[in-house]
This record gives sequence, C-alpha cells and structure tokens, in this order.
Amino acid sequence: MIITVPTNYYKQFDADFTMEVPGEGYGGWKKTDLELNTERTALVVLHAWDVGTLEQFPGWHRAVEYFPRADEICSSILPELMGVCRNNGVTVLHVIEPIGSYYQAYPGYHRAVELAGAVSLPLEQIEKDEMLLKLEKFKSEEAFPGKHNLEDIERGFGRLDIPMAVRPEGNEGVAATSDQLFALCKEKGINHLIYAGFALNACIMLNPGGMIDMRRRGIFCSAVSQAVTAVENKETASRQLAKELSLWQVALFFGFTYDVDDLVHAIQNK
Repeated sequence: MIITVPTNYYKQFDADFTMEVPGEGYGGWKKTDLELNTERTALVVLHAWDVGTLEQFPGWHRAVEYFPRADEICSSILPELMGVCRNNGVTVLHVIEPIGSYYQAYPGYHRAVELAGAVSLPLEQIEKDEMLLKLEKFKSEEAFPGKHNLEDIERGFGRLDIPMAVRPEGNEGVAATSDQLFALCKEKGINHLIYAGFALNACIMLNPGGMIDMRRRGIFCSAVSQAVTAVENKETASRQLAKELSLWQVALFFGFTYDVDDLVHAIQNK
C-alpha cells in the first residue's frame, strides 16, 4: 500500500561563495510529503539491549552514557511504533548482537538462518604483531572503555537480552548478520529499511545489519529520529550534537529521517 509521510531531508546545495563560509549557503533541513510503499518497507530495530542497571554493571554504564536514553526509547517510543507497524501490515525486523544464546529461541532467527544459507566466512584478518597488540591494549584501557570498566562490560554481555517491551513477536525476522538481514529483505521484497535502535553513529551504521552493509546491497536506509540515540562525547553530550550530526549523515548518505509521530499517523491513517 502506498502512503504519504512527512519526510525530513537535507538540502546539501548550493554553496554560496559570496559568503565567508560558503557551506552556510546550503538549504539545510527541509520537510515534505513523500510516498512510501509499506509492502516494501520494514521497520528494523537494531541492538535494542537489556543491559541491566547502573547498580548491576556500573562500569558498563560509565563507559556507555547513552543507556538511560536507550531505556527510555525502549519503554516509551518503540512499543507504540512497533505495534502500529504490526497492526497495519508493515514488516518489523530485528538485528541482534550474536553473543550468547538469548536470541536463538526466536523462530524468526531460525528462518533467517535458513534463508541466508551457509554462514559467510569471516573477513581475512591481518596478522597482529606485538606493537599492534600494545596499541590495542592501550586504546582499550585508556581511551575506551577503560581498564577498570572491562570486567563489568564482560559480565554485562554475559547476560545480554532484548527488553521485554521490544522483543520479537511470532515469526518476525531476527538477524545476526548482514547476510541474514538481506535474506529476510529478499523474502518479502523489502527495499527500504527504516532503522530504530542504538546507537545511530555506531552500531546502526557500522555493525552487521547496519546501514553501510545494507546500502551496499542497494537497500535504502532511513531512521526514525526519536527512536534512535547516539554515542556522545564530553563536548557533545549536553546537546546531543553527535546525534544531530548523525541524522544529517543519514539524510545525506543513506535515506531520509522521519519523526515518529508523523510515521505513526501516516501508517494508522493509510
């Protein structure tokens, strides 16, 4: 079914070379009504994690400051969005972190494995010499996530799960790899993925099942602005500037961004 959705896009032209900063001549953020084929579009929830509490895993939460924002999105935004999609024939897909066995009981995961066939061989890796190992060790201990946080992070990943409010229902597709997500898309003719989940400038773009891998396969990749958050740093955290920049990157290099209320209203009133 074709619906019309208010759609955010970024007008990245024209630079004005009469200005001191030519890029400030760009049109910037715009919004217009565009059509969306719900039969070929899927909402994909990537890396919605149950990471426990600050009290349970303080080191993990110290290193990943966006967890409270992600928890709020999982409790207050994603359930309605996913429910509206489910009730109106829009495919819902899930991308998980393949650690442990928490996801292996979902029938949609077994379907993805069957559809994708043989597991792709991992990319060939360059040999690590002693110097590189030292650099990686320093980065892990002193840049991210911090030596004193490593034990908590390992414990947290050891009991990783999907929050109850956003767990897959029925036979919804559950992918652990890009091949599996692509196979699920091929199964239903999906050519447009609208992403929700965490984090926009990290896993959603970079990890298996993320925008870079799927865009390389010809799939149009968009995001729901209020259903994502980003990895922020000291300088950006107060205003969530990393998220704002990442939404611009989505609009420029991948697809569009949608406001959750606009998307929900358009789907419900098809």
